Amino acid sequence: MRLRDNPTVEVSTVLACTPEQAWDLVTDIELPTRADGELQRAEWLDGADRVTVGARFRGYNASEHMGEWQTECEVAEVEDGRRWVWRVGPAEAPLTVWGFEVDPHRDGATVRQWGKVGGGRSPLNDLAEQRPDREGGLVAGRMAVWRAGMAANLEYLEQTVGTPAQ
Repeated sequence: MRLRDNPTVEVSTVLACTPEQAWDLVTDIELPTRADGELQRAEWLDGADRVTVGARFRGYNASEHMGEWQTECEVAEVEDGRRWVWRVGPAEAPLTVWGFEVDPHRDGATVRQWGKVGGGRSPLNDLAEQRPDREGGLVAGRMAVWRAGMAANLEYLEQTVGTPAQ
């Protein structure tokens, strides 16, 4: 796994709620702060208060291995009730791109969260350049952290609204 391949991680679950209810949950930028992950706090910027194309928000993150950092995010795409995508970094070379998607399911709503490494420079690029022999392991490790955080987000949603009876 290499950074130049722009790896992507995705997790999904089926929730026992309507797609509209799921949409309301996944468009709350503070959702990940309620689960076990790196995002500690999020706030809208420039007077924004909801997911709309061009809206910006700041994330305050912390990790045992990386310390504390902030990200400036911008909502890049919105398909109301279905999908929203945000990027970290400039549009022409984002560091990362993230999204939530909601689809109807016979038992409720399918929710997906995904993240993709972008083409912009991040501290991970610097580490990979310092240790090219370890790039694959560094990237795989970061993707595992992302997967765990996204899985925690969806587990929080499952605890909030439940999952369909099996």
